[in-house]
Amino acid sequence: MGVFGSTVPVFTLGSISKRWLVPGWRLGWLATSDPTGLLRKCGIADSIKNVLGPAPLSPTFIQAAVPEILQKTTEEFFSKTIDILRAASALCYDKLKEIPSITCPQKAEGSMFVLVKLNLSLLEDIEDDMEFCLKLAKEESLVLLPGVTVGLKNWLRITFAVEQSSLEDGLGRLKSFCERHEKKP
Repeated sequence: MGVFGSTVPVFTLGSISKRWLVPGWRLGWLATSDPTGLLRKCGIADSIKNVLGPAPLSPTFIQAAVPEILQKTTEEFFSKTIDILRAASALCYDKLKEIPSITCPQKAEGSMFVLVKLNLSLLEDIEDDMEFCLKLAKEESLVLLPGVTVGLKNWLRITFAVEQSSLEDGLGRLKSFCERHEKKP
């Protein structure tokens, strides 16, 4: 993007976690293009270096691997990854439509997870998303993130960046759990 910033500074952010599918590595970078030297003159460049210098969160072996990862990853890897995630997103969306007590507002695009709304009025003995997730983990050995943890009460976060067979199995267990907890007429 710096090519386009001939008169103004451009910031480019990147990370290993999402693009290379290694969540938890917590390794990213910030690159600047400052053709007029504005960031240097105002002291912004030094401030950025002080705040975003090497952080103790990323193990050094991961930091050491970055140059090779960046240089040797082919475009084919990214194309295949996108195709796999698209298929997983579609599978997740289609399977979730089969569960009346869960609403998936739209198919995920550009992510590895989907947020879905719980319709608690269709479930018995479940008060909220936290209880739903605790019972699901206990009964089905399936772990979902309760929406309340990200400020969305009675929503769920479902990650679909797993093998297709594991995703199908997990969604099947989710459906079975919801069917067992459906309110009886």
